[in-house]
Amino acid sequence: MRARGARRGRTDRIITALSLLATAIGLFFLASILLTLFWRGLAAMDLTIFTTEFRPTRYGDESLPKGGLLHAIVGSLIQVAIGTGIGTPIGLLVGTYLAEYAQRTALGNAVRFVSDILLSAPSILIGLFIYQLVVLPMGAFSGLAGALALAIIVIPVVVRTTEDMLSLIPNTLREAVIGLGAPKWKMITLVGYRAALSGIVTGVLLAIARIAGETAPLLLTSFGNSVTSTDLTRAMASLPIAIYQQANSGFPDLIEIAWSAALLVTLGVLAINIIARVALRKKH
Repeated sequence: MRARGARRGRTDRIITALSLLATAIGLFFLASILLTLFWRGLAAMDLTIFTTEFRPTRYGDESLPKGGLLHAIVGSLIQVAIGTGIGTPIGLLVGTYLAEYAQRTALGNAVRFVSDILLSAPSILIGLFIYQLVVLPMGAFSGLAGALALAIIVIPVVVRTTEDMLSLIPNTLREAVIGLGAPKWKMITLVGYRAALSGIVTGVLLAIARIAGETAPLLLTSFGNSVTSTDLTRAMASLPIAIYQQANSGFPDLIEIAWSAALLVTLGVLAINIIARVALRKKH
């Protein structure tokens, strides 16, 4: 018995050491990425980034005015806002249906299965779908197509979060509300949503964090633009597209701006994730 106990103790120490090593490796690479982003991104970060649109390279002539990311920031905010505004209500309603009306039905299982597949589907496939459905019939890339692609990415995230949060509500609470004579729809809207509000908001924030850095679907839908545009029927810029285009330009000054754009996206995603974690922690 002592030999077995000693062997188990050694095994436990080895597994613990390997786990700590894996954690350290992961944290090392994460810290390296963040330090590189801050080092390269802050070097080109100034007020011009937020107030100026794209300008051609000034490589070799520093007297030329520096370009910025105003067009990309405005385009990203518009597309993310519209995508979230379209995807969130749909995801909320589907998640409510799965949690409250279709827990053990064939249709509910099918909808849940499709939602899970959509949640893990490559985003470029969603871009191709919107390209065929919207871009080709319209005959042009557009901000509307980009927003629709982002909305499809938002939906399964909100569906999963809404269903999980509503499923955590005790059935006794549902029975108490219905026992007082309230219809089921009122029980869901006045009691269920209030009890699950923090979790649902967390899911929406996580969905925003995911779509904020999506590049592949926007390449096939909104495509990008070099000027500030609020016209949803025309091509529209975004920060991920600006990073992709300027990082591949080969000009050092444009690459510096791409690093600044990458830092802005990263800071935005980190801020949203921190807010979501804090909200979830308060819930528990």
